[in-house]
Amino acid sequence: MADAPYLIALNLTERCNLACDHCYLDAKVLKEGATDELNTADVKRVLGEIAEVGPEAMVVLTGGEPTLRRDLPELAAHASGLGLMVVVGTNGMSLTPQRIETLQQSGVAGVGISVDSLNPDIHDTFRGRKGAWVKTMQGIDACKDAEMPFQIHFSATDETADEIDDMVAFARDAGAMVLNVFFMVCTGRGEKYSGISPEKYDRVLRHVATAARREKRLMVRAKCAPHFKRIAIEMDPEWPITAAHGYDAGGCIAATRYARITPNGDVTPCPFMENSAGSVKDTSFSEIWHNAPVLNALRAPKLEGRCGACEFQKLCGGCRARPLALTGNMMGEDTLCTYQPQGGAIITPMMPATAALQWDEDAETHIARVPGFVRRMVRRRAEDYVRSEGRDKVTKADLTLLAKRRFGDNGPPAFIKNMRVPK
Repeated sequence: MADAPYLIALNLTERCNLACDHCYLDAKVLKEGATDELNTADVKRVLGEIAEVGPEAMVVLTGGEPTLRRDLPELAAHASGLGLMVVVGTNGMSLTPQRIETLQQSGVAGVGISVDSLNPDIHDTFRGRKGAWVKTMQGIDACKDAEMPFQIHFSATDETADEIDDMVAFARDAGAMVLNVFFMVCTGRGEKYSGISPEKYDRVLRHVATAARREKRLMVRAKCAPHFKRIAIEMDPEWPITAAHGYDAGGCIAATRYARITPNGDVTPCPFMENSAGSVKDTSFSEIWHNAPVLNALRAPKLEGRCGACEFQKLCGGCRARPLALTGNMMGEDTLCTYQPQGGAIITPMMPATAALQWDEDAETHIARVPGFVRRMVRRRAEDYVRSEGRDKVTKADLTLLAKRRFGDNGPPAFIKNMRVPK
């Protein structure tokens, strides 16, 4: 049986107040919008089904532009009441102090805000609306003032790739909790968008890997870039940032721990893959998640081309959305990768140990305060550490030590300490 998902993207609407060049959904302008979108009752039912399958999952309510749905606060409150961690993915233009207060009261734990360039003209051109950058910056300021945790989403393209170091500094100085660096997949409106060259892609990933290791108060992550794992190992084989060392980061989680639900109810492996695994209008999310052939194929992939011959195939596996978009074969090779297989043995991810460990009462209390979508990773790292010490019980002191190693003497950032954890 498939593992429980820990991240579900729920596209609430195709309506949007922008017309971005790279939109995977081909979101419609404000005056349009699909007529078959899931209604309030539908979304609430689906949220309940998600909570049954993944009780500790994070749900990203996004679009289009989700703030254009009047029932967004109602849906967020329902999801939070089910114990799900709720995040809103937005362009930030509608994040007024009043709206942020409403979202906070509805149980929203944080927002993801898209910033495509630190140059206002480039951002506005990319987003298809003059003045968009200023409104997005105002939204970021409003989040800071309201102490609403937020992350920055940056799409690396040929035009913006050289901004990566400045974007890291901007996100850190702005008080963001995370900088997610996305790489384009040619779907939706972005099917004609050039995105980024393989050479710049590789270079940006190395900058992301360096920042991920260096930054203590800002989490820097590569998205839609499973090659991050290979590059991290090439930079430092002893760096515990890949599944080769039991660390779950950097790779593709489509169908294994992640799925997307479209505005009209189709479940797909990720936002960039349009091959439906089924519709929640006529099939439960649980049935789709556990039994859909499309999802199960990605859980045991039979890779072709360079990906099928690559020694990093179990760590990386390539992006499955890119060959699907280009050739219709989701098992084809990822053309954005520059690596040529060397004919070596396949690198096998370190499997988590199975021997049960005890947790003392203080440690259990402490881990319960960690947001559910990262709790399993924290628990695994703590148990691996305690086993390496030759002990059989995890203590709060172990968790504190690991937090200091990751974040410095001040411990985890405030957004983790203060994040609203659903009861």
